[in-house]
Amino acid sequence: MVREIISSARRLALKIASYGVMHLIVAIAVAYALTRDWRIALAVGLVEPIFQTIAYSVHDRVWHRIEHRRMRSNLEEASEAFTARLGLMSPEEQSRAHGHIGHSHALPRSFKQIALKTMTYGVMHFVVAVSVAFALTRDIGVALAIGLIEPMVQTVFFTVHDRVWSRIEAKREARRASVAPV
Repeated sequence: MVREIISSARRLALKIASYGVMHLIVAIAVAYALTRDWRIALAVGLVEPIFQTIAYSVHDRVWHRIEHRRMRSNLEEASEAFTARLGLMSPEEQSRAHGHIGHSHALPRSFKQIALKTMTYGVMHFVVAVSVAFALTRDIGVALAIGLIEPMVQTVFFTVHDRVWSRIEAKREARRASVAPV
């Protein structure tokens, strides 16, 4: 149980760190392309991703909860998760209770849900990008340009990042299910 918690925390930290690195590179490149000034590009590129990474962490946790809503009370879910991890609930019992093996009640991700997640990310990103760019440049025109263009580019990269991590997590779950004792 402790090993699983540590592993989960490690994966979350790696996901957030990979997002931060990706964001840093894109932010500097876009800021430089718009301003042709390395000082501003580096300032925006170094400061803005810090705030974006914090906002992304909150956004990701909110969406994680939405995507993994519980169909039962938290107490029942915790109890079921515990018994499934200990192997006390056979796959037949899990299947009978839920129509699938395992204790997760994650809802399938539809295109509409993916689009909504991406749109909420874009809005969040716009607000943070304009705020940081304006605080650093005191030029509303540059701040709006950075705030409009940089989040569009980041949103494309965010979608790719999110899909890559979804595939990584799906492969990990498939591996775990294939190794799980029957």
